[in-house]
Amino acid sequence: MPKLQKITPCLWFDGNAEAAVEHYASIFANSRTVDVARYGEGAPQPKGTVMLIKFELEGQRFLALNGGSQFPFTEAISMSVACDSQAEIDHIWDRLCEGGKPVRCGWLKDKFGLSWQIVPAALADIMGRGDPARAQRVMTALLAMVKLDIAALERAAAAS
Repeated sequence: MPKLQKITPCLWFDGNAEAAVEHYASIFANSRTVDVARYGEGAPQPKGTVMLIKFELEGQRFLALNGGSQFPFTEAISMSVACDSQAEIDHIWDRLCEGGKPVRCGWLKDKFGLSWQIVPAALADIMGRGDPARAQRVMTALLAMVKLDIAALERAAAAS
């Protein structure tokens, strides 16, 4: 029997959880809807409206709750995506920015208001563990970027 994920993030949406889950699943491979629960009679939303969706992105379990407008997303919580290539960064960034807005340093806010960090999986290696001068050069380059550029970060790492 597969082990259940012990901690599952629950994302609070204002009536658009179903659209958000469909959008995210169209971007990330290995994604699926696991279960959908709907509001019944006497609930705070109309009967039949999606209440809770259990879903997976890249095998990671999430919950999407249509809870209402009282708790909008803030930058205090973000999803961090470790990408293996520039092509993956570009694809995920471009899709999540549809209807949303780029921020800086690899951050963006999607059309549902959720913040994302789209970063190279090798960022720690690019920064050069234990080499403060290299790390500073890479960080200086990163702080000047909106969408992260792996080749530019690598050039900053290699500079002397």
